[in-house]
Amino acid sequence: MILKRVVIIGVMGICSTPLMAEETKREDDLLILDPVIVTASARYEDLKSATSTVQVIDQAQIARSSASDLTSLLAENAVGFFSEWTPGQTSINIRGASTDGQGKDFKSQVLVLINGRRAGTANLSKLSPSDVYRIEIVRGPASVIYGSQAIGGVINIIMKNGHNTKGGKVTLKGGSFGLAYGHGEYGWQSEDGQFTGYFGFNSATQNDYDAGQGGGKQHNTSWKRHGFTGAFSWQLDETNLVDLSVRKDGVYDVGFRGSAANYHAKEDRYNKSADLIWKHGTDSDRLRWKLHNYWFEDVDDFKWASPSTAGTSLDHNKRKLSAVGLKFQPEVDLTSSNTLLLGADLEKNKLRSTRYRVGLNGAPMTQVSPYDNNQREKMYALYFEDAQRFLDDRLVFKAGARYTDGKTYYDRTPYLQNQQTGSTHYYKTTWSTGLNFQATDWLNLKASMGTGFRAPTASELGADYTTLAGSQIYGTPGLKPETNKQYELGAVFSGDSWLVDVVYFENKIKDRIITKPRSNTSNISDYVNNPDDVVVRGIEVNSRFMMHELLSWQNNWQWNVEANGAWNFHMEDKGAKDRNTDKVQRMYQYQASIANRFGQREVAYPWFIQVTGILRGPMWYDTEERLIAGAEPYRNYIHRKSPFMVWNIKGEVEVYKNLTVFAEVNNLFDKNQHPIFIAIDKKPYILDPAASNGGLGTSMMGRAVYVGSTYRF
Repeated sequence: MILKRVVIIGVMGICSTPLMAEETKREDDLLILDPVIVTASARYEDLKSATSTVQVIDQAQIARSSASDLTSLLAENAVGFFSEWTPGQTSINIRGASTDGQGKDFKSQVLVLINGRRAGTANLSKLSPSDVYRIEIVRGPASVIYGSQAIGGVINIIMKNGHNTKGGKVTLKGGSFGLAYGHGEYGWQSEDGQFTGYFGFNSATQNDYDAGQGGGKQHNTSWKRHGFTGAFSWQLDETNLVDLSVRKDGVYDVGFRGSAANYHAKEDRYNKSADLIWKHGTDSDRLRWKLHNYWFEDVDDFKWASPSTAGTSLDHNKRKLSAVGLKFQPEVDLTSSNTLLLGADLEKNKLRSTRYRVGLNGAPMTQVSPYDNNQREKMYALYFEDAQRFLDDRLVFKAGARYTDGKTYYDRTPYLQNQQTGSTHYYKTTWSTGLNFQATDWLNLKASMGTGFRAPTASELGADYTTLAGSQIYGTPGLKPETNKQYELGAVFSGDSWLVDVVYFENKIKDRIITKPRSNTSNISDYVNNPDDVVVRGIEVNSRFMMHELLSWQNNWQWNVEANGAWNFHMEDKGAKDRNTDKVQRMYQYQASIANRFGQREVAYPWFIQVTGILRGPMWYDTEERLIAGAEPYRNYIHRKSPFMVWNIKGEVEVYKNLTVFAEVNNLFDKNQHPIFIAIDKKPYILDPAASNGGLGTSMMGRAVYVGSTYRF
């Protein structure tokens, strides 16, 4: 079926503008100091030459990680705040802009891409890192090639293919809480280089886990995961290349404890897509272009139940978003020092939701509307971005603008009483500009400005639904689009063995769409535009060091350090004047990560040990948990969650040619914490038993030990 859709939708691909295949990097490269990036500008450029902040998680970092999902992988690299509601659900906050807690794509202020086009989901926990080649994170609205939802930035997930992955690999892993994981892949190229291909698959399962010290079994936290990726490329001639890829990834039968520590609710969440890309031209041609046709389908299938708080034995809500789109990007060298990128985007998408509730012991119930209104959307956009180089390419100036025009149709939604049907038209012009100056061989200075927006959804404009816990949320016709403006000033310091990227930023978000209770005691909320700006100012640092070269070590000893962090020293929600704090919710005040990798390569048995520390800083949150009397002064009190740090360790040794065995310990010191919940599973309990559906708090996974092996061929 997927292949049939690919034939129907046209021509597309996986990489970016140049026709050349990317240089293949060895998976066990210890450190890439200045990786090539494509996300911010759709052109290949070195990290230190970029005009905006781009963080790269390369193949070596992915291969060394013990993460089972992309949320955990990005958290290891201090990308932003991740709420991690369940093993299959998360939201993210970057520079004050956040994704929706359920991963709804159109409600997100951070745009998630797969191979340069919209993924259709912002829930990174449903996606596996197994077939991911590289991830590029753009902070803020740094490029006009992206439209709605890039307020906080872009996370571009670049998949493996025959250009960037050669040979085969099989990995097996097992351990704590019944984990069983398997992954296989094979990438190849024909002898004449005309054809390339890749196939990969992954499958994993894990049982309910235990909390850390002082906690117990976290019932209903088990999950299953499986997916596959296939890619094929055909070099038609020297100037024409066609790439085809299909993929599916998801997490199934995953427990949803939620804010009520629920023992009964389960979910299936999966995402599938097909891409066909036709690239014409080479680096020596003055005119090059890429035509990218894509299709995706994203499904969230909630098989929830809430016996205690809603009296349901089943609350089945299925949400399916499907889309077809076309991206056309010509690029022309106007002069030897000026390159103009043009673009046109077209997309049609459709969202359909159903919901059915059953009472306790099979009793009939009054049916209520789904969590999302049915809608369709048609969107087109035109944009340009020009890059001018001066002073023998030491100074780069970029500027561009984008016009986005869309129409959202409100379709009939089951059980939505008195629904208004019709449509809403939106249009927005956004712009970005930036420069990078190579002041010395070891210092690059950069500055950028940009604007972004997010259009309101049909649900926000006309919602009328009842949540799992029984509260009601209503839409508000006439909501304004969310908009933002961002400024950056930064510097990249680099040498032969080190690189430090430092940036100061200010992000102002206007007309943010939020839910507001009608009173401190009300169970009814409305979607509204935040009455004033959200303002976040901070400093971010990303760095890499080859310590063995800096210290002039001999005898094949290697020590590499990667350190990332952010300090949001000003995070003000000016519209929260009636609350107990004006801090922006669900974002860290500060965070950091550090990875030390130590070992020897050129010995009889190459070995490495990696120690990773993840500091989750303080954050403020109006918890959805129902707490006991005395745990909070009133229902809408904003809590401050204290910082905590988790350490992971991984060791590996090559015991035979191409055969590596490894062992991992996550949460080494058995911390009993949770990234978001106030009521963790630890006595004295503060979750109100009357609002619970089983447990009395939720904690993240305690200490976990895994062993495994990888064979390459």
